[in-house]
Amino acid sequence: MDREIGSAPDKRRACWRSNCKHLLLLAYQSFGVVYGDLSTSPIYVYTSSFSGRLNLYQDEQTVFGMFSLIFWTFTIIPLLKYVIIVLGADDNGEGGSFALYSLLCRHAKLSLLPNQQSADEELSTYYRNGYISQNTIHSPLKRFLEKHKRLRTCLLLIVLFGACMVIGDGVLTPAISVLSSISGLRVRAKGLLNGEVLVISCVVLVGLFALQHKGTQRVAFVFAPVVIIWLLCIAAIGLYNTIYWNPRIFHALSPHYIVKFFEHTGKDGWISLGGVLLSITGTEAMFADLGHFNEASIRVAFISVIYPCLILQYMGQAAYLSKNISDVSISFFGSIPEPVFWPVFVISTLAAIVASQSVISATFSIVKQCHSLGCFPRVKIVHTSRWVHGQIYIPEINWILMVLCLAVTLGFRDTTLIGNAYGIASMTVMFVTTWLMALVIIFVWQKNVISALLFLVFFGFIEGAFLSSSLIKVPQGGWVPFVLSFVFMVIMYVWHYGARRKYLFDLQNKVSMKWILTLGPSLGIVRVPGIGLVYTELVTGVPAIFSHFVTNLPAFHQVLVFVCVKSVPVPHVAPDERFLVGRIGPRAYRMYRCIIRYGYKDVQKDEDNFEHQLVLSIAKFIQMESSSSGSCDTSPEGRMAVIRATDASGTTLVMRDGDETEANRNSTFTRSSKSETLQSLQSIYEQEWTSVGRPRRRIRLELSDEDNMDSEVKEELMTLLEAKQAGVAYIMGHSYVKARKTSSFLKKVAIDVAYSFLRKNCRGPAVALNIPHISLIEVGMIYYV
Repeated sequence: MDREIGSAPDKRRACWRSNCKHLLLLAYQSFGVVYGDLSTSPIYVYTSSFSGRLNLYQDEQTVFGMFSLIFWTFTIIPLLKYVIIVLGADDNGEGGSFALYSLLCRHAKLSLLPNQQSADEELSTYYRNGYISQNTIHSPLKRFLEKHKRLRTCLLLIVLFGACMVIGDGVLTPAISVLSSISGLRVRAKGLLNGEVLVISCVVLVGLFALQHKGTQRVAFVFAPVVIIWLLCIAAIGLYNTIYWNPRIFHALSPHYIVKFFEHTGKDGWISLGGVLLSITGTEAMFADLGHFNEASIRVAFISVIYPCLILQYMGQAAYLSKNISDVSISFFGSIPEPVFWPVFVISTLAAIVASQSVISATFSIVKQCHSLGCFPRVKIVHTSRWVHGQIYIPEINWILMVLCLAVTLGFRDTTLIGNAYGIASMTVMFVTTWLMALVIIFVWQKNVISALLFLVFFGFIEGAFLSSSLIKVPQGGWVPFVLSFVFMVIMYVWHYGARRKYLFDLQNKVSMKWILTLGPSLGIVRVPGIGLVYTELVTGVPAIFSHFVTNLPAFHQVLVFVCVKSVPVPHVAPDERFLVGRIGPRAYRMYRCIIRYGYKDVQKDEDNFEHQLVLSIAKFIQMESSSSGSCDTSPEGRMAVIRATDASGTTLVMRDGDETEANRNSTFTRSSKSETLQSLQSIYEQEWTSVGRPRRRIRLELSDEDNMDSEVKEELMTLLEAKQAGVAYIMGHSYVKARKTSSFLKKVAIDVAYSFLRKNCRGPAVALNIPHISLIEVGMIYYV
């Protein structure tokens, strides 16, 4: 007894040690993914800040004022706004502008996604712990936003604009980081030409993007030591320069020097803010990459290492400049003591490569979120980690970023011009986050409007000042992020608009249940053995394309399942809550609906046992319906129930491996609707899967013997089992979307040209849904929207 009592504290202590170890491991990895960009800013901040007319003010007072600006900017934006406040607004562990938008859509009816259901609100991750549902929030602002669709559209456009600026960051960050670092060679290698620097930079950039397919976790373990060594080096150099050149720089920690700076420089000092904001570029990555780690690990890494090391470096560099103002164009590399120059240069080059990683990872996350919420064309998404959600790689986006990055590097050939573009992109993303956070404070955190206004005014004023200074530099390279954002935003909005119009067409042209009932249980055609999975985007009703199937196909499967794979505005959906099953029409029709729900951070993997999970879910629904139990949702078509597909209990169907004894296999022999040719193709298909190292798991379903089972239920389950063993066919509509003849010219261009082009050049829906081609049936249909 005493041992058991004494073991409780030991268990808590062991658990605490385990949690601390995990936290420190994540904090260690975050250096290689999150903080690379932020930690390399000292290479170009002072050079960019003094690149304009501020170069005329070459005195100690100006340098002191510049350092004071950098110190307080770094303290207010990254530390106060992001680390202390914004990181607390995570969406079940996920961050970024779309995570904030997702939170808002769940706590107020702001979403433009058309296929949302009340059953989605019952998901365990839909509402955060301690917060109430949107129906109990009574706010005039909430009612005003929900009432006006144009305001909700504007909110979506703002979020998309911020997402596009993050993609712009993914182009500009590698360009300025690598080019700035490689340019340091010219400090010691005087004969090195600018063209040779560009070639070396381009080779490094190509190698960086070629590494991305290895995945975030592997890259983090390789890059984290580089960033840590880099931070310790620049902190030591900063401390050395402070003591050696000008210890009085400590006085500049007072905000009084900021006032004196603007009194002395006036408008020229305000214009220099565009260079100062480069000291906080990469801050948004702390929030955008939150899903790769966690809130606590990012805070620990920033407060314990990032903040003190970078402040020491900026201080030391300012101390050096106060006595060597003529070296401002090479301020960072000029301030490095000569004996350690080459080791620090090598580390700076490696750190510049790491700097690009954080924004590239954030870009992948943003594109995945846009895709899941219906705002980006279908692309290939590779889940690079078995254990950590959110660590993904998107090949198409990776190579597009590489080409654009090389174009910017070769086009500008100057870090000052790239810095002008980079500053605008970074500050715009932060500004968008500030506005979204103000709404989160009201709708999600349930604070009063005054708190939200204080947050908005305080941080909005500071970021607005930086942004206004940057906009003056639009002709000097600042136009790049706007052009990139415009292109990506057009792609996103056209895709969202076209997909929404297609869904509304389906919604308005649903097949009436009266027409289906008049056809009778046979639906007016021959019902052959097998299961037909009819894919649709509708969550209620029967799509118009079904009548197209019935009138064009001579026979249909004896069991029909209308499958809808949809995204919900939550980061992750638990596997036990993924399947929502219901019935369409009377029992004799053997027609069901299955809605498969994914979060915007979930990756749909190839699941060999998807068909078995689906059949088990339907079987459990049949038994649940007969006993009138379970979490069912009443609708005009019948009841929808959340089915725990991963739980085999509650059903009389038993799942067995297909390689059991021959006698066991023959005991459940049923007729098959497949011809010998089709069966031979199926065997060839399975052999191909085995040859590429992905053998398909063969599983058989059997009906267990239960004497007390209702005869109708048993008959329906037997029909379902026989249909499964006869074969499963995947039925999709090969749709062509066209604008009506009466549509406006702009709509015709958007639908007939832009949306049609995107549909033809993105991944097909069958590929995106991992549907085997051997079992796919497509029927063409034209949508006039």
